[in-house]
Amino acid sequence: MTDSAAARANALLAAGNIDAATALVVEASDAGDVGALMLQATWRLIGSPLPRELPAARALLRRAVAIGHVDAALMEVALTANGSGAPADWAGALALLRIAAKSDPVAAAQLALLDATAIDAEGNPKTVPQGQPLASAPRILHFAGLLTPDECAHLAGAGNAVLEPARVFDPATGRMIPHPVRTSDAGTIGPAREDLVVQAINRRIAAISGTSAAQGEPLVVLRYSPGQEYRLHLDAIPGAGNQRIMTVLVYLNGGFPGGETVFPEPGVTVAPRGGDAVLFDNLRDDGTPDPRARHAGLPVRQGVKWLATRWIRRDPIDVWAAG
Repeated sequence: MTDSAAARANALLAAGNIDAATALVVEASDAGDVGALMLQATWRLIGSPLPRELPAARALLRRAVAIGHVDAALMEVALTANGSGAPADWAGALALLRIAAKSDPVAAAQLALLDATAIDAEGNPKTVPQGQPLASAPRILHFAGLLTPDECAHLAGAGNAVLEPARVFDPATGRMIPHPVRTSDAGTIGPAREDLVVQAINRRIAAISGTSAAQGEPLVVLRYSPGQEYRLHLDAIPGAGNQRIMTVLVYLNGGFPGGETVFPEPGVTVAPRGGDAVLFDNLRDDGTPDPRARHAGLPVRQGVKWLATRWIRRDPIDVWAAG
């Protein structure tokens, strides 16, 4: 599909002519056009304007990769490792990344980071870091140097590509409105963007929390500019069936005034330092939200604070069903 045809398809969508837009893309895909293959694969992953069909998306990506589409290759690596549309296959994903790295500098940089990481054949850490207890009610653990500076930079870069002002759904109006508690910019690294470095980090977070990677929500990267903060809150979701049992915060940088994480009731304050992480429980022993886990990210006074958050559920989640 040529650029003009892609623009025409997008124009048709914007005008509400969904059938014409999808017909154009499907026809061009069937003809072997690499741009159409990638676009249709993306639509099949998003679930709009075509229905979500993960196996079909994987097949479309494979065809695009065979023709030489670099972004399709990186997306295929991510989906192969996290099991979207087919059983998870870390070894297969790593083999695909090694192929892509021969001609793509982005893939080569990711491979270099992985090769410097002590992980096993499934991407899990060979050793599990031990945390320093900061409180017992709720349990709060501090992990010094959980990530390397290069890993922190990688996460910040991955999140930066999808950053937007933090927003929340307003049920009264049906619209997205500015988040009333978090004033930062936020970017979610969803399953199609979970490169192997991100997935290896998610497996490390799972290891320190004693959970499976499948229990974690997609990693969220937050950027706080001067004056921005995360006001006092609980991470547990009221009435959730599959509750957030734990949270892991990873500081991606440090050396700026402000931005401390504060737990008022246990009296714990953690100053950000690049690569360090904090793990804490969100629930009481009876499974109800623990008000003692209320915490805040204090305003940044100068510079920029980068943070990655991983909310961990009681049971594995379907990140695609969650949107």
